[in-house]
Amino acid sequence: MKQNKNNTFQRHVSLVLSLVAFLFGLTTRAQTVSNVTAEQQGNALVVHYNLSTDSPCEVSLFVSLNGGKTWTGPLLRVSGDVGKDINNGSRTIRWLVLEEMENLVGNNIQFKVVASGKKPFEPEMVFLKGGTFMMGSNNGDDDERPVHQVTLSDFSIGKYEVTQGQWRAVIGSNPSKFSGCDQCPVEGLSWDDVQQFITVLNSKTDKKYRLPTEAEWEYAARGGNQSRGYTYSGSDDIGAVAWYSENSSSKTHPVGQKQANELGIYDMTGNVWEWCSDLYGPYTSASGVNPSGAYSGRYHVDRGGSWNSNPQFCRVALRSYLSPDIRFNSLGLRLVLVPVR
Repeated sequence: MKQNKNNTFQRHVSLVLSLVAFLFGLTTRAQTVSNVTAEQQGNALVVHYNLSTDSPCEVSLFVSLNGGKTWTGPLLRVSGDVGKDINNGSRTIRWLVLEEMENLVGNNIQFKVVASGKKPFEPEMVFLKGGTFMMGSNNGDDDERPVHQVTLSDFSIGKYEVTQGQWRAVIGSNPSKFSGCDQCPVEGLSWDDVQQFITVLNSKTDKKYRLPTEAEWEYAARGGNQSRGYTYSGSDDIGAVAWYSENSSSKTHPVGQKQANELGIYDMTGNVWEWCSDLYGPYTSASGVNPSGAYSGRYHVDRGGSWNSNPQFCRVALRSYLSPDIRFNSLGLRLVLVPVR
């Protein structure tokens, strides 16, 4: 079996090295990565780069299997000039491919070397201008009624669901059943697990991430103040925007492969259900400003449908709820970033 893995690596890494132009660095205000090249050394990929920096910085190596559309979390089976406190000069990173991936397969594989003071596992966020919308639906389940007016302040929400690579970079392990796919959404998470992740993430970043409220989630899924009133997040054609029961092959898929919604947010329909911060409770007809759910209760809200959901369970208005200690391989998360005031 090991020999087969090695053969797979030999075949596919030669493809990567024939596309060295796809390797690139990232320039930030104080750090510049340049002259990025790569070579195969046995079962390792060795990346060379030059670093110009005003002060020691943090360097990470990332890989994309879809031409740079989405990226893994920072690669972990790496050594050399990677991690914290990297200085100026000609530098080298050694990546043990087979210890992190079964193989390296794809027609458009890209790498990037990132040098910055920003923590590499922080999610990419989309800023949403606050506004007023009508929450709920008169055409769905009883708990989607009454439709009521909600006003929200500005907030930022994850462009993608949190991935397995990002979770592992923060926690150091991966709970997902569909493991071995750093770009796939992390799953198998209870609401309590997510709270632990957020606590560690906030301590590492000195920022304040949290789960979205149910109202924030629905506002973002509907397209915010650019909403076109779709049934699903970004379209009335569920197959265009979602991995769900009829097209998922009974598994999760890398984030960002389907069409984004009106705000450029991906996978709010399908792939994995997403935990919200709220306790579940009935709607009222009263207007609300930044509502945060029920005051008491046993269950927390989850939204959006998943890889094993039928279309009716993927509507942007549909509500679901679970005990906070439940774990399913269809349950994941998306983050909100609280602005510094």
